[in-house]
Amino acid sequence: MINKHDITGLILAGGLGTRMGQRDKGMLPLHGQPLARHVLQRLAPQVGQLAISVHADAGEYARFGVPVWPDALPGQLGPLAGLHSGMQHAGTAYLLTVPCDSPLLPPDLAARLAAGLIADHADLAIAVTEEIDPATGSTVRRPHPVFCLVKTSALPQLDAYLRGGERRMRTWHGPLKLAEVLFEDGAAFGNINTPDELAALQARGLSVPMAQAILADTVAPVTEIEELPLPQAFERILAADIISPISVPAHDNSAMDGYALHGADLGAGLGGSAPLTLAVVDTILAGRPGTVNVGRGQCARIMTGAVMPDGCDSVVPQELVLQAGETSITLAPDCIRPGDNRRFKGEDLMQGKPALLQGKRLGPAELGLLASLGIATVPVRRRLRVAFFSTGDELRAIGEPLDAGCIYDSNRYTLLGMLTRLGCDVLDMGIVKDNPQALEAALRGACAKADVILTSGGVSSGAADFTRDILACLGEVAFWQINMRPGRPMAFGRIASEGDTALLLGLPGNPVAVMAAFYFLARPTLLRLMGADADTASLPPLQVAAQAPIRKKRGRTEFQRGIVERGADGRQHVRVTGAQGSGILRSMTQANCMIVLHEAQGHVAAGDLVDVVLFHGLM
Repeated sequence: MINKHDITGLILAGGLGTRMGQRDKGMLPLHGQPLARHVLQRLAPQVGQLAISVHADAGEYARFGVPVWPDALPGQLGPLAGLHSGMQHAGTAYLLTVPCDSPLLPPDLAARLAAGLIADHADLAIAVTEEIDPATGSTVRRPHPVFCLVKTSALPQLDAYLRGGERRMRTWHGPLKLAEVLFEDGAAFGNINTPDELAALQARGLSVPMAQAILADTVAPVTEIEELPLPQAFERILAADIISPISVPAHDNSAMDGYALHGADLGAGLGGSAPLTLAVVDTILAGRPGTVNVGRGQCARIMTGAVMPDGCDSVVPQELVLQAGETSITLAPDCIRPGDNRRFKGEDLMQGKPALLQGKRLGPAELGLLASLGIATVPVRRRLRVAFFSTGDELRAIGEPLDAGCIYDSNRYTLLGMLTRLGCDVLDMGIVKDNPQALEAALRGACAKADVILTSGGVSSGAADFTRDILACLGEVAFWQINMRPGRPMAFGRIASEGDTALLLGLPGNPVAVMAAFYFLARPTLLRLMGADADTASLPPLQVAAQAPIRKKRGRTEFQRGIVERGADGRQHVRVTGAQGSGILRSMTQANCMIVLHEAQGHVAAGDLVDVVLFHGLM
């Protein structure tokens, strides 16, 4: 088995596309991000380290935050030059190469190539797909040698091949053993070579992980900071590191009610295995340090939290004392080990060290810690201002009569609850009709008052969905569709009006789709805008066994409502709530989690482990 941390993933970039007007293909924009960024995002979870190989200018690629290795070989050697550079620089036993213009590469590429390499006892493994030969109608194998997992120890063979004047990626390995690993999805290995291919890929929609990455890369925290008294800072985001003004605890102290003594008095030093008698020379209470020197053969009665007397390094709990009197105690010499039950100065926190880091959300434990340091006020980010409204002629407010074909607007109340729980300042702008002038006026008004605008509905391809056209006039949009269910239609962009700017998150119209898009896309975005750290913004999944089979289509991420419960065998398992239609809001009230079925997954069998995100703390 090859551990992913033993693999360096290398993106082969820097090539100019002839049919793309001699532009660097890795830098061509897709959903507002360079193609190479999409490849990087799909490759990152599969390997331990990442790097980019470039032929010429490395400046643009350096901003991706991973090492950039320029080609060192003279001449235009294409992917072989990148492979050579990668094998020279990689500090791992294996190197995985992928091209910069294949943003649909399989999410299990590294794992499957590694398995094939090990199974065949090979030196390198490449991906192959099957396709129909149009001339004969027969199935033929197509190798993809640029998608290659190779031992970095194969560098001498590559050097020898290049010295012979050869330049073909398919044959460089010579006598080394090659494993061919069959993949079913040929489209995953396609290159983007023309503007039409790029436009077609743009129209297919965006993967959920890439959408999350784009959102994370785009937003920055609000800059305004408030200094608040501790009680008012609850649930706010810390804007600066808090450095401890004191050590906690301030002195070595006792962890038990008992007797403080010299650890050297225990054991064979005084009496071997015989009971040990020590003279009691002092009583020390919490908040009242002792006044008597405690020597060898002596002890002091001490309470939990009281300062340890000089020279004493151990505490025997009072319940372990064989006999206790006013002036002496008797105990077994092996009742504790030297050093037991002693808390050291600064054991919890040392003076001058960070107590809390900026980005931390201040919950009950954090308030308690700050109070224990004597800190009365803290700097926090100002609250994020979020305006939200629903769109649709069919929507009616609570209290209005329902005409034929109309429904009550539930999304605004769902969003109100989620935004309030998040700690945002919310501006409810009501219902906006399917009218271009009304929608533009609402967006301009929200832009003047808020940092972020959340809409529900109006971003699909329906005839009455005007948001797309209006946004083209007011600003720019990074993406419109995401390969997820529920929630495929979702827009993200930035708008401007009369000097004001705001981010726009256009959520779907169906109630469950609104909640799924909010939790997995809008929520982490808003938290980052609020200044929260990555741990706070993320939704860490748990793995639970499926109680029954779950149907799932490959190629998109699905969020199904689930119930995690403990079975008769004592183990936790998860089951779906029933029908998973995106308009069945009642199922969200029955669920206690979302089952996250990833893009590469197909149908789930009973007993298979699946990722779940619990609603506890969210809903």
